[in-house]
Amino acid sequence: MLYETPALDAADHRVLEEIEEMRHALRHALRAAPQWSGQLRRNLTARAIAGSNTIEGYAATVDDVEALMTGEEPLETGETTRVELEGYQRAMTYIQALADAGTAFRYDAGLLGGLHFMMQGHHLTKRPGRWRDGPVYVTSPDDPAVPAYTAPAADQVPDLIGELLEWLNSGDLGTPVHVRASMAHLNLVNIHPWADGNGRMSRALSTLVFARDGVVPPEFSSIEEWLGRGQNTYAYYRVLQHVGGPAWEPGRDTHPWVRFCLDAHHRQAQQAQRRLDLFSRAWIHLTDQAHADGLDERVVYALLPAFWGAKVRRAVYQQDADLSDQQAIRDLRDLVRIGWLTAHAKARARHYGPGPRLAAAQEQIRASVKPYADPYA
Repeated sequence: MLYETPALDAADHRVLEEIEEMRHALRHALRAAPQWSGQLRRNLTARAIAGSNTIEGYAATVDDVEALMTGEEPLETGETTRVELEGYQRAMTYIQALADAGTAFRYDAGLLGGLHFMMQGHHLTKRPGRWRDGPVYVTSPDDPAVPAYTAPAADQVPDLIGELLEWLNSGDLGTPVHVRASMAHLNLVNIHPWADGNGRMSRALSTLVFARDGVVPPEFSSIEEWLGRGQNTYAYYRVLQHVGGPAWEPGRDTHPWVRFCLDAHHRQAQQAQRRLDLFSRAWIHLTDQAHADGLDERVVYALLPAFWGAKVRRAVYQQDADLSDQQAIRDLRDLVRIGWLTAHAKARARHYGPGPRLAAAQEQIRASVKPYADPYA
């Protein structure tokens, strides 16, 4: 028996309707394939990777995750965190690719094991890709010496995973995807089938459920960025402990968990919608400014990341704008000269941030941004 999908109340249905409205608006906006959509999708993926790994104690900047995604060396991240990020990136890349795997796609043990090996293959002593062969305890974030949750015995894992896979393929198919993704997350993290990496795999499975839904790219549906932020991480642990109980007990009320996830999805959808709007407005404004300065509009591929606060690196700009080394170097030199960017560090660590002219544009474009709405207020 698994933790069961709860009945939703009127407030949940209202929140789901609002999320769906935002998702469909995003889909229509992305159908136009704006020039900057690739940069936005990469940034959202990087934020999800950074958020999920931060929850597990592997903190890295979004800049460094984006650098790794484009084949560049991170500027601040150490080797231990780097290999964790690279493993999670591999799994997320595959999950995004499965969005168009067709009707023959099925969830199975090999898929879960493969994703786990992509994430944890560098920890060979922890049986990556294979079920754990012993007990496992989830410690409390308040006191690592205290077991907050005791997972099912190892000999129960194959049957419980089999039940979860059957449900993923044929159970509750009429349930909203946000609820199904949340329940997949809850059940996998409580089965805790591996020696390590269970939290990241459970969040990745949730994203995979969204990828298979196909309404919008999975980067726009993951709540990992939101979960990885400070107090949200503690709230995430608290609701998992409250709903899951001290040990495997699938008869417990799962409604608080689903409501927590719906709240997070609503806020993440608001954030994605806002970023889409800001990117669009920034692209138009910066393109106009580039033309006024006699620059090719390709330079906006360098200005846009700096606009949202990312470190601009020559190799990444060169890749995004499809330029030669010399073209990229010349463009960045011109942007520094006329005050759009400011250069920092030297040699391989060289990167660029907002210059005074870009700071003024940031203030102008962001002036109309409103606070996020509380979906359950």
